[in-house]
Formats: sequence, structure tokens, C-alpha cells
Amino acid sequence: VIASFAPKPIPGKWNGVGCHANFSNKPMRENDDAWETIFKPGLEKLRERHQEHIKIYGKGNERRLTGESETASIDDFSYGVGDRSASIRISSGTDKKGKGYIEDRRPAGNIDPYLVCGKLYDTMILATQSN
Repeated sequence: VIASFAPKPIPGKWNGVGCHANFSNKPMRENDDAWETIFKPGLEKLRERHQEHIKIYGKGNERRLTGESETASIDDFSYGVGDRSASIRISSGTDKKGKGYIEDRRPAGNIDPYLVCGKLYDTMILATQSN
């Protein structure tokens, strides 16, 4: 048996090896206005910086992010409630409450999780505060 963290070590019609990142901070989970003040501007920043994120989201990730098998296309950014084929999935609980977390479904299994968390924080929190 050989274990691999490669995004798609065996070609074929399957979703590959991802390392989805659930991301939030205290205001995202607790502020009643989080959807308007953090999520919406943060998701737009994620759209603007999509390719910056993709660059650190795993070598070979283009084999996994094809737009098929519950993956988004590596070339496009999308988000949606409960959408497992989107770049960012918003949970139904987050949607209902207007606060909670996001799930970034783009990172591959071979990423450095600290770089991913740092990049998400930089884009969702720091970049939106500088506007």
C-alpha cells in the first residue's frame, strides 16, 4: 500500500484528495451583522484573489479542480449555500443565522494548512478591514 496526498494520484472520474478548510473567527460566529460586514465583503475579496489562493493550494491541483465530481473549476471562483461543487461552501446553518463559517473546498491534500489559514485570514479579515 502506498499513501499519497497528491490531489489526484490516480487519474479518473473521482473528486481526488482535498484538504477543505473550515474558516471563521469570533466575529464571524457571533456578530449578528456578520453576513453583511464580514462574509459578503470577504467573499468578494476571495473572488478577486482567487488565483493568489490557487497558487498555494497544492501542486497538481489542476488535476482535481476540474468542475466535475463535486469540485469547482480551478479557473473560476464560486460560492453557494450547501453547494459541494462551489469553491466556497456556505453551510445552511450559516445561511440561516447570518453568521458562522465558510468551507474553502479548493485546497488539495498536499497543502500546508498554516499557509491556507494565513491566506484566508489575510483575504477575509485583513483585506476587508483596509477598505
